[in-house]
Amino acid sequence: MTQFSDLGLAGTILRALSEEGYTTPTPIQAQAIPPLLKGHDLLGIAQTGTGKTAAFALPIINRLLEYPVRPIACGARVLILAPTRELVAQIAESFRTYGRHAHITVAVIVGGVGHQPQVKAMARGVDVLVATPGRLLDHMSGGTVKLSATEVIVLDEADHMLDLGFVVPIRKIISRLPAKRQSLFFSATMPREIATLANEMLTDPIEVAVTPVATTAERVGQSVYLVETKQKRDLLVELLSGVDFSRVIVFTRTKRGADKVATYLSDAGIAAAAIHGNKSQGARQRALADFKDGRTGVLVATDIAARGIDVDQVSHVVNFELPDVAESYVHRIGRTARAGAEGTAISFCDNEERHLLRQIERLTRQTLPATDRRSEAAKNAPETAAAPAVRRGARPPQQQNRRPDQNARPGGQRRFGQGNGNGNGAAPGNGGRRPSRQGDARTN
Repeated sequence: MTQFSDLGLAGTILRALSEEGYTTPTPIQAQAIPPLLKGHDLLGIAQTGTGKTAAFALPIINRLLEYPVRPIACGARVLILAPTRELVAQIAESFRTYGRHAHITVAVIVGGVGHQPQVKAMARGVDVLVATPGRLLDHMSGGTVKLSATEVIVLDEADHMLDLGFVVPIRKIISRLPAKRQSLFFSATMPREIATLANEMLTDPIEVAVTPVATTAERVGQSVYLVETKQKRDLLVELLSGVDFSRVIVFTRTKRGADKVATYLSDAGIAAAAIHGNKSQGARQRALADFKDGRTGVLVATDIAARGIDVDQVSHVVNFELPDVAESYVHRIGRTARAGAEGTAISFCDNEERHLLRQIERLTRQTLPATDRRSEAAKNAPETAAAPAVRRGARPPQQQNRRPDQNARPGGQRRFGQGNGNGNGAAPGNGGRRPSRQGDARTN
């Protein structure tokens, strides 16, 4: 079996990996690191949870060590573009962790916070800049960031960049980079516009694909509840009362919907917080920290805010509302079953969402087992033309033989997140800390 020590990485990097408990690279790391060390461009097809952050961070740090050059004022030797503030923060932290003995400088540029601290951080130049496209363009326009000497560009979660309308800003940024550079491009799916962008950005790239495009993780158990819209919130409370729902991300389509669901759960005695673009950066960071530490058992998120959430041992993903874009389903359920663990994805589908369910099943090439929880009147009502029939009657495995109210609030019985014995929804015996990574570096 390949070890990190077999890949040709510098000793200071191997030391940092050893301190983190990492010895065995994930498939994408084993495939990507050797060609990146040789300076090749790379096209990586990889979902979150595969270890792709370390796949590009480790060879980049190695490059900085091999060719020590002082960055120009306001410049960055390496630029990483990511779609969300949360993902930017996590990538930057990964560089600091793996480069702790390399003495590299790392800066972050994102929206939602003041410009001046970012201007100060960039004044003398940095080795690695991690940024969201919009705020980076602001700094470039103001002359506080210069990319004329950038040697490496990484575009992460390119398909999500498309969803957020960042393709035009990305093209503007790339046009300001030197023609001679190393370019890395990562995406979980490859819609046509993203494939075009990759062709424009990359030169004779090495291609690495660790998960087939538009397929879902095999370790995720998937199921659907057919339910009326007005029944969704009560069904969610019922499910979250189960002892095996230890750490859950609930997805809604809108920011307002996320707030409403989080409030409903809190009123029902379930510790929940909403995270979306209208929240301040501080509020988002606090909600994410509470979720990671187990103080909050349920995170209610929109698709945009959830991208970049890197939390181990998410037991369940619940699609309170199905996404309008089928590819988003793949991203959503990828938040569970990370780092080799198993997970469960449950979707609620009302009659108006049946066409969305059909799109998801076409994309993932599977029929999801469904349980019909609608009222008799709703069951007997004619379906809309856009609502094809799905297979019914298969009760999700995690719900079999369970009394819906076994963790109900009255009488001092256990509530959500207490089924593991430590009362905070974290892994047993770890005191709410991050669980063991089991020897590989699945940072994103």
